[in-house]
Amino acid sequence: MSTLETNSIGKYSGDNVSVDDALKLKSYTTPQRDALTSVAGDTIYNETTEKVEYYTGSAWVETGASSFEIEYLIIAGGGSGGATNGAGGGGGGAGGYLNSYASETSGGNASTAEKFSVFKSTNITVSVGGGGTGLSGSSVDGNSGTNSRVDFIVALGGGGGAKRAKAGVGGGSGGGGGAQVASRGGTGLQGFDGGAVTQTGSPYPTGGGGGAGAVGADGTSSGAGNGGAGLSSSITGSSVARAGGGGGANYNGVGGTGGTGGGGTGSGNTVSTATAGTVNTGSGGGGVGNSGTSGGGGSGTVILRWATADATIGATRTGLVDGNVQTDGSDSYIVFTGGEGNITFS
Repeated sequence: MSTLETNSIGKYSGDNVSVDDALKLKSYTTPQRDALTSVAGDTIYNETTEKVEYYTGSAWVETGASSFEIEYLIIAGGGSGGATNGAGGGGGGAGGYLNSYASETSGGNASTAEKFSVFKSTNITVSVGGGGTGLSGSSVDGNSGTNSRVDFIVALGGGGGAKRAKAGVGGGSGGGGGAQVASRGGTGLQGFDGGAVTQTGSPYPTGGGGGAGAVGADGTSSGAGNGGAGLSSSITGSSVARAGGGGGANYNGVGGTGGTGGGGTGSGNTVSTATAGTVNTGSGGGGVGNSGTSGGGGSGTVILRWATADATIGATRTGLVDGNVQTDGSDSYIVFTGGEGNITFS
């Protein structure tokens, strides 16, 4: 039973409550608080955190505008390679690469992105983009990857590699140019451009797809362009390379290699099927230059990191695929590998 103790009670005009001295809330340590049988609206002073807290019915929350900062790595799905029977399709571009962790760079040699300020108990939408589907056909552009996002922060899908006689598709990173076109590849917005094509005749080379860390190489008389390099991040505690561009095709020679970070390899005259970008790296797929299928783009990923003492992520994450919460020193992080849904923190 609660007890109200006071020296005196006086009438006060209006609808307000007046307290002559400071209002002292009941104090508890965190273990004592957690042992209480509480209902929504209960308010205490937490001696452990030195904060006033209230109970929502499911969790204790600090009063006031309770916000904290999240660091993130958001990578969109990579583009697939282009397909052209008899000439060559360009390599797919990597998905857009946005990084706010430590002092690491974002795609296209951009500066570190701004951290994301999050209010507790607020729904935040997370979406992981898929890679563009690989294609076969006489002359088709590769499919671009789909976007990844955290709330209003959006990484753009990588551009598809070009079909014959066409420039690559623009995107997070640009797709490589197709055979028999003397032009550069697609334009990168959160990564680098795809490679150009400077040799329009035999061996019918194509440009490599752009990567998060470097432009796709040009297709030249020496052969198909390699995919642009990806970037490495230590947001999960160890350095991992992601978002490499796909290699270009080469009808009369060896296909271009995929960029570091998971880019797929383009086909050559002895290999009819290109390889796909690595799953959950946002890398581009390789182009195909003979009858066969171009490499599909690798799916993207979303990684969030925050100070463990600041918040706890909600256990309900319907629609999303993740590897559960992990820790690295005093921080927690979670890796989302697919789907779309809402998350909350408390």
